Amino acid sequence: MNGEIIQIIEKMQKNEITEHYIYKKLSQWEKSEKNKRVFEEISNDELKHYNELKRYTLKDIKPGRIKIFITLLLTKLLGFTFTTKLMEKGEDKAIEEYQNIILSNFELRNIIEEEKKHEQALLEILDEERLNYVGSMVLGLSDALVELTGTLTGLTFAFQNTKMISLSGLITGIAAALSMAGSEYLSTKAEESSRNPLKSAIITGITYILTVFILILPYLFTDKYIFALILALIFSILLVLIFNYYISVAKNW
Repeated sequence: MNGEIIQIIEKMQKNEITEHYIYKKLSQWEKSEKNKRVFEEISNDELKHYNELKRYTLKDIKPGRIKIFITLLLTKLLGFTFTTKLMEKGEDKAIEEYQNIILSNFELRNIIEEEKKHEQALLEILDEERLNYVGSMVLGLSDALVELTGTLTGLTFAFQNTKMISLSGLITGIAAALSMAGSEYLSTKAEESSRNPLKSAIITGITYILTVFILILPYLFTDKYIFALILALIFSILLVLIFNYYISVAKNW
């Protein structure tokens, strides 16, 4: 093999050992026995593929410590479904870059194809509780965006004072969050679904309040009320884009 192919295999080898440690740590964190077994199996697969690639490079490659740290941090914040599927998307892009070289090597191609099929099958088995409450998050986010952007626009032109606008917006937002949480509790309880009504209400309320804080943030850092309103509208668009991206990755939409 020439130097270029060896360099590519070394990158793949580093990725395999890095993900081995990530999945190993996730298996240690996970309480669900089913999810724990899935993470352990993927972790063992990654180590197996690392050793298979090592036969080409004859090198021990160190894992990417920064990637491990960032991935585990994102897992704590956003859940393992999002981060694991995001990792797989990153792998797919890397494979596309090396496709010509990979296709020219039968054994290397088989390793990658086997890994992708097996990992995809295992990831589909994972069951993360927080994804059952996506509907509650959507309700809190969408309602806060619709109601508060309208409220902030009216308050901006009525008061023309950022401190008054932020205070009024905060009070209105918290009151609306409590109302929305109560409605979600009653709605979920009436549905007799598998979701916990209290948890659904809390998630809706927290999502609503976080959205409120983000939208009134510009009013706390500037005296220019029109500029603050523009920033609030931009933040609302960004929130929709970020949340849609999160859901599309986590749900494979």
